[in-house]
Amino acid sequence: MPTYKYEAMDTSGGEVKDSVEALSEEEAQQKIRQMGYFVTKITEVAGTQKKGKKKSTKRKKGRTFTIGGVSSKALCTFTRQFSTLQDAGLPVLRSLRILEHQMKPGVLKNALMDVVDDVESGSTLSEAFAKHPKCFDRLYVNMVKAGEAGGALEVILKRLADFKEKAQSLKRKITGAMVYPVVVILTAVGILTFIMLYIIPKFEKIFKDFNMKLPDLTLMLMATSRWFSNYWYTLPLFPLCWWLMIKLIRLNRTGAYALDRIYLWIPLVGKLIEKTIVARTTRTLGTLVSSGVPILEALSIVRETCTNAVFERMYQRVYESIREGDTISQPLKESRLVDDMVVNMVDVGEETGDLDTMLYKIADVYDEEVNVMVESLISLLEPLMIVVLGLIIGTIVIALFLPLIKLLEGLSKS
Repeated sequence: MPTYKYEAMDTSGGEVKDSVEALSEEEAQQKIRQMGYFVTKITEVAGTQKKGKKKSTKRKKGRTFTIGGVSSKALCTFTRQFSTLQDAGLPVLRSLRILEHQMKPGVLKNALMDVVDDVESGSTLSEAFAKHPKCFDRLYVNMVKAGEAGGALEVILKRLADFKEKAQSLKRKITGAMVYPVVVILTAVGILTFIMLYIIPKFEKIFKDFNMKLPDLTLMLMATSRWFSNYWYTLPLFPLCWWLMIKLIRLNRTGAYALDRIYLWIPLVGKLIEKTIVARTTRTLGTLVSSGVPILEALSIVRETCTNAVFERMYQRVYESIREGDTISQPLKESRLVDDMVVNMVDVGEETGDLDTMLYKIADVYDEEVNVMVESLISLLEPLMIVVLGLIIGTIVIALFLPLIKLLEGLSKS
């Protein structure tokens, strides 16, 4: 029977090194777990290195060529399934193999093949995940690491799955709410393009045949139509140039900060961005703190996931404050980026030692406020789009019919 050397953690967090005999690595892990230990490293003493190489080759054959990263939905589904398998008591390696076999070809499946190989060769799960930053970010890796250290991987995975699902739900709500206005705007652009390219030139031909003197508004409309006809291919360049300009500005730290500050000053949209970031970052911090990740490491991860330079600077100040032995609430208050409610709840959480619960409550409140704001913004956009489209179509109609009225008047007199 093969012998497996292992390193594990006991319930008090102490390190245990020993060996165990088992028919397979899964059985060895199960035996160690029954002893009340949590495996951090396991290797077979001898006899299976060649076999392991064959498995690795087989897995390499199953790889597919992929481009890009992993979708948040796919990662969310994987985390929930992994959490369920761990909660059912299955060994980590067996759980990973089950998920790898049932997964569709893609970036995540390729990464899981490598993770299985690394765990088989004795690496910890967090170390194996850390080799694939496109799939598993720092937040994910650190939470798994904390779960391994505390011997509660199934609990951490459940928290991570809940976190991913709530983040996905918030993103889906915002994206879903924006579908209607985007469809309306694209339809309006299509109709206006058709009018400019096909309708107005016909009217221009009629006016030329009658040799009429046209009003300034009509001349302006005809000039716009001619520009559309001659340079329509340049229209996609405008959003492309805008996007490139934003990217270039963001390459500079000062430019990125100035741009993000301008976003926060935009009426309604700025508030929505602010509340979305607060909801996401407080939930991230709460999840990391409750999972046992050190507070400085947690703040460093939160700072990286802000996606806004203004909030990054705020969390950098919080990080420095904690490193110097001060509180979280003071730099939050000085930043003036968050409401007094957030500052007071964080302050109470620090005093009572229940910071993670308070952060979850803040995230829940702000998630609800984001939902309300999105619905309000959409209800405001609908009449606004109708008014703008009405003004554009009305202007086109007036510009076309003014000369027609003069033409009809001239014909009736003659």
